[in-house]
Amino acid sequence: MFEGSMVALATPMQSDGRLAWDALGALIDFHLDNATDAIIAVGTTGESATLNTEEHCEVIRYVIKRVARQVPVIAGTGANSTREAIELTQFALDAGADAALLVTPYYNKPTQEGLFQHYKAVAEAVAIPQILYNVPGRTACDMLPETIARLAELNNIVGHKEASTVDRAREVMARCDGGLAVYSGEDANAMEIILNGGRGVISVTANVAPRAMHDMCAAALAGDREKAAAIDAGIAGLHRDLFLESNPIPVKWALREMGLIPAGIRLPLTQFSEHLHAQLRESMKLAGVWAA
Repeated sequence: MFEGSMVALATPMQSDGRLAWDALGALIDFHLDNATDAIIAVGTTGESATLNTEEHCEVIRYVIKRVARQVPVIAGTGANSTREAIELTQFALDAGADAALLVTPYYNKPTQEGLFQHYKAVAEAVAIPQILYNVPGRTACDMLPETIARLAELNNIVGHKEASTVDRAREVMARCDGGLAVYSGEDANAMEIILNGGRGVISVTANVAPRAMHDMCAAALAGDREKAAAIDAGIAGLHRDLFLESNPIPVKWALREMGLIPAGIRLPLTQFSEHLHAQLRESMKLAGVWAA
């Protein structure tokens, strides 16, 4: 259903923290012009944790309207409350999203059965394609492959974003036996996961190098390891340096350097540390991404 380079879109903000709607529109156009295969609105990179519910829904609605069906829009609707996740997912469906991306409930550390019941409740409540999202490094919650395989039996759970290791992604694919699309959630291992049967990546790097990420994914999906590896080598520095500090701190700085967004980011996130600027700027240059 969805494949290739799917950008986890940053949410532009003014220096005072207000949402920067014009910049968001321009950023969406940038991706439409550079072959991004799908757009994720208000995921982790979109600062879902710092937006209030009204803003969260406004951004989803705006992205859907601006994209105008040119590529799929996947709405980030995960929450650590099952009721809130259902409400956000229902909003995404009503607004016209093509799918929802639901991160594991963070902080409260549910059991595997709790995770199964959480996702089952959302899937049964809202008839929209849903993508599971496991990112244990940020949530203190690790959804195991056997739980994912159980959830894959539900009709509208169509995909899984695995932000850990290639081996874990392989295990999920093996357990689901083709019944679930698996996506990388780590740019550095995206090529390898796709070459091993994954369907794409939900990407931070694609924010600043969308064409290269699209081309790399297309080559990997076609089974062309040599071409995919050559492209990936050129953006490997971005895969690394866009995580020099907590995402989305570095990527928002890079987008500002490119002249695409204003400087805003919300506390408790802070501006990208000055002593790291040169390193990320060099990786941008090596990737053919130039400052404005």
